[in-house]
Amino acid sequence: MSLSILKQINDFVSGKAGKWVTLLAWIILAGVLNSVFPQANSLVIDNTASLSDKMPSVQAEAVEKREFPDESGVPALIVWHRENGLQSDDLAAIQAVAKYFTESPLTGQSFVVPLHKLPAPALQKQVSSDGSTLVMPLFFQQNTDEDQLNASMRQFQTKTIALLNSDPFAAQISDSAALSARITGPVGISIDAKDLFKRADVSLLIATVLLVLIILLLIYRSPILALIPLVAVGFAYGVVNPVIGRLAEIGLIDVDSQALSIMTVLLFGAGTDYCLFLINRFRQALGAEKSIKTALLQSVKGVSGAIAMSGITVVISMFTLLLAKFGFYHRFAIPFGLAVLVMVLASLTLVPALLAIFGRVSFYPFIPRTPEMARDWAARKGKPAPKLKEPHRFGMALGGKIVQKPLLVAAITVIALGGLAVFAAQTKFTYDTFSAFPSSMPSREGFALIGDKFSQGELAPVKVMIQTEGKDISVQTALQKLDYIAKISGPQNGKQNPDIVAYQLELKFNPFSNDAIDRIPELREKLTAAVSAAGIGDAAHKVWIGGQTANQYDIRQVSSDDAQRIIPVIIVLISLLLFFYLRSVTATIYLILTVLLSYFSALGLGWLIVHYLLGAEAIQGFIPLYAFVFLVALGEDYNIFMVSSIWKNSRHVPLRQAVRQGVAHTGSVITSAGIILAGTFAVLASLPIQILVHFGIITAVGVILDTFIVRPFLVPALTVLLGRFAFWPGKTPQIEHPIQNRGG
Repeated sequence: MSLSILKQINDFVSGKAGKWVTLLAWIILAGVLNSVFPQANSLVIDNTASLSDKMPSVQAEAVEKREFPDESGVPALIVWHRENGLQSDDLAAIQAVAKYFTESPLTGQSFVVPLHKLPAPALQKQVSSDGSTLVMPLFFQQNTDEDQLNASMRQFQTKTIALLNSDPFAAQISDSAALSARITGPVGISIDAKDLFKRADVSLLIATVLLVLIILLLIYRSPILALIPLVAVGFAYGVVNPVIGRLAEIGLIDVDSQALSIMTVLLFGAGTDYCLFLINRFRQALGAEKSIKTALLQSVKGVSGAIAMSGITVVISMFTLLLAKFGFYHRFAIPFGLAVLVMVLASLTLVPALLAIFGRVSFYPFIPRTPEMARDWAARKGKPAPKLKEPHRFGMALGGKIVQKPLLVAAITVIALGGLAVFAAQTKFTYDTFSAFPSSMPSREGFALIGDKFSQGELAPVKVMIQTEGKDISVQTALQKLDYIAKISGPQNGKQNPDIVAYQLELKFNPFSNDAIDRIPELREKLTAAVSAAGIGDAAHKVWIGGQTANQYDIRQVSSDDAQRIIPVIIVLISLLLFFYLRSVTATIYLILTVLLSYFSALGLGWLIVHYLLGAEAIQGFIPLYAFVFLVALGEDYNIFMVSSIWKNSRHVPLRQAVRQGVAHTGSVITSAGIILAGTFAVLASLPIQILVHFGIITAVGVILDTFIVRPFLVPALTVLLGRFAFWPGKTPQIEHPIQNRGG
């Protein structure tokens, strides 16, 4: 966006008629889009495939569906449990439930295991070895949609409660005096996850709005001014939401709950930041300029370039996720990029229009006035003339200390951040997305019971399929030599191609653990060797390994490849944007290095908090790339505002004085913006979804480090140390002069 275009926009939105036209245009735009297009959250799909059909586990799934189709359908596993052992009355009650739903099937139900037809000895064999737990599978047709599954399972619970004359679904698992039941399996997990995200979205929106409102009231102590950023964010959300909904409706993008949750936080956090940069400059201008329009034009002119540049930086960083092959990353790109883009437009048009409409009243009751206006107001009120306060007193003092001892400041900050960054190498990762849900979620409780009372390997067996070409292959002999396999079921011949033989493996440990994932390459190697030994060519393409463990192995591989590809692209693109804006190779390099240091230190400190304070064994493997995209892009925002202030001041005063003024003039607003941005991400920590909790903590920590260490200390100190070389090859600043203890 060129400066001439920005100037034309500024002139229009701050004009007498333009401000009302701008407000009306946003009202009409949001109203029309919301009346014509669907809301994004109405088109959420949380089980969209994230791996391409070229991945081995996906190919294995296709072979399995073709050759070994499960005629039963999608299972809901009803886990019955009594802590001190199931009693005969409990088993009779469970049989009554099975009998009822065999005779009166639910909508979409295809089959229920007829436990009521089993004699007592046979039924007892289905109970866990300690006698406490029994699993009753209930199957639904493959094409049953989520809403119907939800309705059917609600009906199942209601009728079961009536049959038992008690509520086993509300009973505590640890309560030995009561029979408990938990619904798990694909159906139970899907229903619980959808309900969890639905409730989380509402609480997240309310908590974020309240947090931003409270912080703005504390900073500016003005109810009107606190509402202006929220109004701008609200309009931006009102535009982005239906646009994303329309893109999802026509099939251009897929939308999931996590993307919308983080998008909400991003809008409020980054959007409020952009508003604050303009509001703060406007307040300063009103203290020196009597004309509201002139003050607003000066303010917008002073920050519009930096806001546009910062917004472009974030938008481009978000759109780099389109390069991802992992769908979980790819789905975030469009919602995030569009959200920031619309918010930047709102910051450059709607916010100036609102400030033009309210004028000085925006800051009521602490209205900024010029010295002359302040004296006239005091005279009318019969009060003594107000004393002029030295502006940015604390910031000037802090800046003075930094420019006096830049080497010491830089050394301390680098050592502190570097020390935290060391812990980033200790971070442990998991790719078990089910573990991201709270342990109290009913489907996870039931899942844990199955693993605890039966065997962990039963939770997610590994499916092995081999193209034998009719030859005798010693598969079981090869598999039995592997000490991590507890049980081998099979062989089973393919339905369409009998030469394809399948085996089902149960592992001796948690099939979702990294230990299990690490075994997939060895398992593939052993099977390939067995096929090759039988004289079958191209053995590597005659072996398929499916199941959740193999799927998680592919997820780990493709997400790691995405990170290695996307991170360098983000660094290069942001470097080019910084160079374009600052015209300095040196500044571009050290600003990039500071945000990278900040990122690794945030990851290290975040791990210390998540692991040692919250007790998490690992964080989701997707978080580092998400955090990198956000922290590098948003962290560079603060650097841009800081350095652009120093660059402008250096045209008129010596560099050391320009640095001191830059620290002072941007300190309060960046600190306020950083607190709000960190606070909005920290709101994610209040949700019951672990991946969002850990992401929110790490990102919030990174913003805090940027706000209170990198921006006010490290960047100014490095700029002073580099001196005129900080501008290379751009225009060199004025010759240095000793800086005094006071003054600007």
